[in-house]
Amino acid sequence: MKILAIECSAGPASAAVLEDGRIISSSYANVKLTHSQTLMPMIENTLSQALLSFRDIDGLAVSRGPGSFTGIRIGIAAAKGLAAPRSLPCAGVSTLLSMAYNYSDTDCILCAVMDARCGQVYNALFNIENGNINRICEDRAIMCRELSEELKKMSPELKKHVIIAGDGTEVFYPFAEKLRGVIKSGSKNRFQNAVSVGLAAQKAFADGKALPPENLLPVYLRLPQAERELKKKKEKRGLV
Repeated sequence: MKILAIECSAGPASAAVLEDGRIISSSYANVKLTHSQTLMPMIENTLSQALLSFRDIDGLAVSRGPGSFTGIRIGIAAAKGLAAPRSLPCAGVSTLLSMAYNYSDTDCILCAVMDARCGQVYNALFNIENGNINRICEDRAIMCRELSEELKKMSPELKKHVIIAGDGTEVFYPFAEKLRGVIKSGSKNRFQNAVSVGLAAQKAFADGKALPPENLLPVYLRLPQAERELKKKKEKRGLV
C-alpha cells in the first residue's frame, strides 16, 4: 500500500511517500512561509522524486492535532481535497503519537511535548520497547509543573530513560532537568515529520481504522486563541 503522508501541525511542513514501511521519498521545509504556500508544491515534488503520480497513491495520512490551529486545518483540508475525487481512505494521526515513531528503535519512555503557551504543553507519554509503542496516557494539554510532578512520581520505578521530544522541549525541559533519567532528545529526531506520520498511519490502515475523506476531522485540545478571548469577554459580561 502506497501512503502519501502530510505534516504541517507546527512551523515546518513535510510530505512523504511510504510503501509497506519503506520510505520511498520525503520532503521537508522550514522556510517561514505559510503552509498554504509550501505544502502543495512539496507534495508534487515528493511524488515526482518517487517517480509516482497521485494515481499511484492508495491512501492519505495527515497529522490531525494537537498543534497550530491554522496548520492542522491546512493539512486536513489538503488531505481531504486530494482524497475526495477517488474516495481514498484517510488516516488522521495524533501529532504526539507520530513523534514516538521517531524513537521506535529505542527502548525508552517518550515524553512528547508541543508548546501550548501560557506555561502549558500538549503532551502524551509512550512506553517504547522492542519496537512496540504503547500509550501511557491520552493526548492532553497540561501545565509544565504538573507534568514535571507526574514524571517525578514515575522516576523511582523507571528502568529506562525518559526522552523529552517535540517543539516544546526547550519550554518544558527546565522543569524536568533535575529528575533522574530524564534527557532531551537530539535535534535530529526531536520534531514531528511526515515520515513518522506515515509510519503511524500504517497501523491504522492495517487495523481497518482508516476513514473516508469526508469523515476526517482535526482534533483540538484547546479552543483557538480568538475563541478563548471571546469566551473571557462573555464571562466578564455575565453572558456565559
